[in-house]
Amino acid sequence: MSHTIAAVSTGNQVSAIGIIRLTGDGCAEVAGKVFTLNNGKPLQEAPNRKLMLGDLHDKEGRVIDSCCALVSRGPRSYTGEDTVEIQCHGSPVMLRAALQEIFALGARQAGPGEFTKRAYLNGRIDLLWGKCHFFEYHW
Repeated sequence: MSHTIAAVSTGNQVSAIGIIRLTGDGCAEVAGKVFTLNNGKPLQEAPNRKLMLGDLHDKEGRVIDSCCALVSRGPRSYTGEDTVEIQCHGSPVMLRAALQEIFALGARQAGPGEFTKRAYLNGRIDLLWGKCHFFEYHW
């Protein structure tokens, strides 16, 4: 696996829902420091591919948004690595603030196409035949 990367995956426009995606080594631990589950358990212990309610907060513990998070564990994720999606309200200001908190914890900004590049390098998609191995697995 590789370094944790993060990015807003829904764009910079105002929308109903905004998604912050993380992938790589320790992404659940990083996300767990800014996202607290309502059930009190650490995000790392969240069931695989189950949308969980909680609060997104800053380093002082102030709530940025009440939202949901989803943990997909590798190798059966899009990238083939552990992946976390934080699905919150779509305010670009709030999404940037949340992303800055994630970067402060050691994740870095994903480059253009880097999630797909990791999927390719981990054998999750095949660019030659256009085959996506991600969808071969039953959820």
